[in-house]
Amino acid sequence: MVKKGILDILKGKFLVSGDAPKNWLFIIFVSFLAAVMIGSSHSADKKVHQIAALNEEVKELNSEFVDVRSDVQKLKLESKITEVLQEKELYPSETPPKKIKVKAKKIE
Repeated sequence: MVKKGILDILKGKFLVSGDAPKNWLFIIFVSFLAAVMIGSSHSADKKVHQIAALNEEVKELNSEFVDVRSDVQKLKLESKITEVLQEKELYPSETPPKKIKVKAKKIE
């Protein structure tokens, strides 16, 4: 009995028997679900790769930001500014600046 059932499945008799349309519909439905599952899996894999690439880009941009920030800090130093200005023949003042105080007049 079990041997006959297995042989019938292997021969494909369930596809040509009296209730075959019901079996065919089930096979088509399962095939559709498998295709949707495969497509969903590929979509998820694509998103995982995209996230990994974006994380790598964020790391690179963060590293570049740190490098540029340190360069800017070096350029803002007074010694660097005077060095650049000396090339343009501008020198720091020999006399320190004086503070000017303005007294407001009272209007009567």
